[in-house]
Amino acid sequence: MTAAGPERLSAGAIAAAVNAGETTAVAVAQGTFARVEAYASVQPQIWISRATREELLAAAAAVDARVAAGEELPLAGVPFAVKDNIDVVGFETTAACPAFAYEPQDDAGVIARLLAAGAVCVGKTNLDQFATGLNGSRSPYGIPRNASNLAYVSGGSSSGSSVAVAAGLVAFALGTDTAGSGRVPAAFNHLVGFKPTKGRWSTRGLVPACRTIDCITVFTDKTADARLVDKVIAGFDVADPFSKPLADRPLSVKRIGVPRRGQRVWFGDWESEYLYDRALERLATLGEIVEIDLAPLLEAAQLLYGGPWVAERTAAMADILAANPLAVDPTVRAVVEPGAAMSAVELFNGIYRMAELKRHADLMWKTIDVLAFPTTGTTYRVAEMLAAPVALNSNLGLYTNFVNLLDMAAIAVPAGVRANATGFGITLIGPADSDGALIDAADAYLAVADLPPPPPLDLEGKMQTVKLAVVGAHLKDMPLHWQLTSRDAEFVGAFETAPSYRLYAMADSVPPKPALVFSEDGAPIKVEVYELGVAEFGSFVVDVPPPLAIGTVTLADGSTVKGFVAEPRALQGAEDITGLGGWRAYMMTKA
Repeated sequence: MTAAGPERLSAGAIAAAVNAGETTAVAVAQGTFARVEAYASVQPQIWISRATREELLAAAAAVDARVAAGEELPLAGVPFAVKDNIDVVGFETTAACPAFAYEPQDDAGVIARLLAAGAVCVGKTNLDQFATGLNGSRSPYGIPRNASNLAYVSGGSSSGSSVAVAAGLVAFALGTDTAGSGRVPAAFNHLVGFKPTKGRWSTRGLVPACRTIDCITVFTDKTADARLVDKVIAGFDVADPFSKPLADRPLSVKRIGVPRRGQRVWFGDWESEYLYDRALERLATLGEIVEIDLAPLLEAAQLLYGGPWVAERTAAMADILAANPLAVDPTVRAVVEPGAAMSAVELFNGIYRMAELKRHADLMWKTIDVLAFPTTGTTYRVAEMLAAPVALNSNLGLYTNFVNLLDMAAIAVPAGVRANATGFGITLIGPADSDGALIDAADAYLAVADLPPPPPLDLEGKMQTVKLAVVGAHLKDMPLHWQLTSRDAEFVGAFETAPSYRLYAMADSVPPKPALVFSEDGAPIKVEVYELGVAEFGSFVVDVPPPLAIGTVTLADGSTVKGFVAEPRALQGAEDITGLGGWRAYMMTKA
């Protein structure tokens, strides 16, 4: 396996090739096993259990026999993975809790349909224990990490499933979604995460988190594969009391609802803000952008973990909490134990308020056609998440927690790449039963999004870097440029700032240095951008003398980098040289 990793797999392409006799399910399974084995040296923790080579080839041979007998199988030979809170005969179901593990006697409803369609199960994937978490770090089986940067969280709770698809090990993987677990990992790993309407896919054979709002979901590389899996899985299941008959609600993208600018929260992540603004520019070519009041949706979201719905999670885990509470991850236990103290009065009051909020949401669809929200406002390193597991996890659910409570369908799609290679995504959200139309809307967005390809896989752990804009004495061939070269800084390129800066030549500075100052009546200023390791950047910052400092500089395309800024005293006796457009031009006048 190279740093670029294998090409991501297409379920539709594999099935077409197997059905046409261009390859066999056995050949696909052999390649799958080789990929899984190769990646096991990087992230073995994405799996809880896997099929042996012999088991995988036997399952594939059975598919080949069916094709040879004349069956046309929509998922012929397609390898897939399953989050380990969904029953698959032949594999234990653990929900990432060894003390809870059991051997299922029947396949979950969705698994039975996938196997009937010719798909081949590779194994069960890791998750935040009992599907409680949005980050992927709450499992005794290890912490799956972002496929493009191993320092960062994969997202959860469907952590292993997302990485298995992002690393090209399987063509699709099932996850689950109660508060965003099928969408957050998709965003971080540059994937499509489709969360159907409640009841569209059977949840029979799913270990519940919040049974009334749980959904089984799918991770894919392409929307076409999400559509294909939906076609196979969707349908009424009489054995599932929460299943409902299929319905198809039309949906357009003429009016696209987005949070009011003042309600958008980024947790200090300027890259996410920039990428969301770019996504909205693309969406504006498809329809009218309509700002909406986020407050009622956020109130509904708050009821999931701050209200009586916590008790539903407690009910799902009641037996193990009573019999063996220490077997439960401490953070998970801290989240669910308060539910035991919830009263029936609190529950009914919560139900009443949720009904009011749902009525508001239903009326909202009269003024907009679809919501386009950030999937998350930021991402975090694994070390950061472990240091503040509840607070940072809560941040990840800001834009996701309300969706199932208010009976909406959603599809998360890529919307850009951060400098650290982690993914930023948006989620298109529609009313119940708009699933097919939502996938169409996702196709329309992706057609105009002009996105880069997913970054290479991180196989060894990336060195963390920082981009730094220099404007004066640190430019190439200038007196202080050595402070960059001595730190192995790599030249990224020559750029201009946004037209909101003024440049001054400071008085009595040795060597001569400029001061870059934000100004409403500014102009573009030429800069050079370099990339340094985090440690090298830190040592560089230590050497920056006052009245200069390092802050954040906005470039002409709207992106931001670290760069030189100045304290007000830097302008005492300084010469305004903004009109020259940059420091080099000024130094030429002095020469």
